[in-house]
Amino acid sequence: MDERAQQDLERRAWQLLQPGAIDLHGLVVRTEFDGQQEPAMHQATVEIGDQIARHAGYDPTETFVYSGTDDPEFASNQHQGRRLDDESFVWECQQLLRNGSFDIVFYFDATADTETLLAAVEAASYDATGLDGTASSPAAAVIDN
Repeated sequence: MDERAQQDLERRAWQLLQPGAIDLHGLVVRTEFDGQQEPAMHQATVEIGDQIARHAGYDPTETFVYSGTDDPEFASNQHQGRRLDDESFVWECQQLLRNGSFDIVFYFDATADTETLLAAVEAASYDATGLDGTASSPAAAVIDN
């Protein structure tokens, strides 16, 4: 993705983190998955969601992915990680088709250690940028390792 498109995506993602009931941070994960690679994109979503759960202090085996296919408030490529015991929010993501491949934008509670999470996601061979939703501007929000 070219730099201008990347900055636009980061700006839009940061705007979605503003203001909410809780402070949120985010990850923008760039993939090479096209529309024909749905199973691979799903697997990436689950793997990254598990990393988010770990870094937010949850056991990933105690979470599940809610896709909201019967929920009119959810888009088809919008998913949430929720806890099994009370269905509380752990993370949310949107899978966005941009320039022929998908980017996955994740949102999660700002109490998670985003820098360590970003390092773990990158160690798993994903191309990602962290976003601090509490920053004063999109440029100040970017967290790179």
